[in-house]
Amino acid sequence: MKPIESKAQIGGILFTFVIAGVGLLLASLPGFAHIGALATSILLAVIYRHFIGYPTTIHKGIQFSTKKLLRLAIILFGLKLNLDVVFQEGLGLLARGAGTIVFSIVVTMLLAKWLRANWTISMLLAVGTGVCGAAAIAAVSPILKSKEEDTALSVGIIALVGTIFGIAYTIIGPYLPISNVQYGVWSGLSLHEIAHVALSAEPAGEDALAMAFLAKLGRVLLLIPLSFLLVWWMRRKETKSSDSAAVAFPWFLIGFIAMSFLGTYVIGDVIPFPDTMEQGVSFITTYLLAMAMSGLGLNVDLRKMGSKTAKPLLAMLITSILLSGITLFVL
Repeated sequence: MKPIESKAQIGGILFTFVIAGVGLLLASLPGFAHIGALATSILLAVIYRHFIGYPTTIHKGIQFSTKKLLRLAIILFGLKLNLDVVFQEGLGLLARGAGTIVFSIVVTMLLAKWLRANWTISMLLAVGTGVCGAAAIAAVSPILKSKEEDTALSVGIIALVGTIFGIAYTIIGPYLPISNVQYGVWSGLSLHEIAHVALSAEPAGEDALAMAFLAKLGRVLLLIPLSFLLVWWMRRKETKSSDSAAVAFPWFLIGFIAMSFLGTYVIGDVIPFPDTMEQGVSFITTYLLAMAMSGLGLNVDLRKMGSKTAKPLLAMLITSILLSGITLFVL
């Protein structure tokens, strides 16, 4: 790589670093806390691209953050998944989480077909609704060969809708004829992001929050088999079509599995891992994800957003409402 190109790439990476930093700072404020660092970062990047723009020379650096750093962040995200807790205490919730994923994908895609919505954005939103929001969208976007703009738009939508639902849960929760623990399970099985689950369940107490996280962790775990299933499906789809481009195997998911195993059975038990180190890794993971989201946001053209996202958003919104109602009914 030439020195000028190298400096431009570093400049692009640093650019996403700065936007992510501002996003994290804003996310610590009361008004933005409900939205989260990832959504805040992507929102800032979209606004910057729309009103100011950026030199094309740093595009490669932005791409590096969008692709390479995103995969690294997902691998580190595996440390947050405690396999032991899921397998020992949440097998029933795991099965119900699988039902959430199947329902979300099937209903969203049926509605998308009926509405003639953009297929890629609809599928990304379906996976995000069923599994774990932005992280799930980021994980499956390479498998689905999603354009960066479509991925960014989907992340923004899932963050916005999930935040609205999370706040709505906290408002109506006290008036529902269910216990705090049941409320926690409902939140964990039906809300989009881990942050949204925390937002809605925390006011109901520690027991509700614990059950909410347990239900949500089961859905996160199911991202692994779902991703491999999507790889198989996409390869079969490509074989039947005239498109000869192969679907790349998501090797970063192997890293995700490995880090989940290490975090559950090795780190802390075999290898000492102080709380400060755990918090540091968590912060780095969030920062890398925020940098990746910033890179995605810089590729968004707001002029195209209305025409591309209106129908997928409607399909996802209807699915989310039905999911919340059905999950509450079967508690």
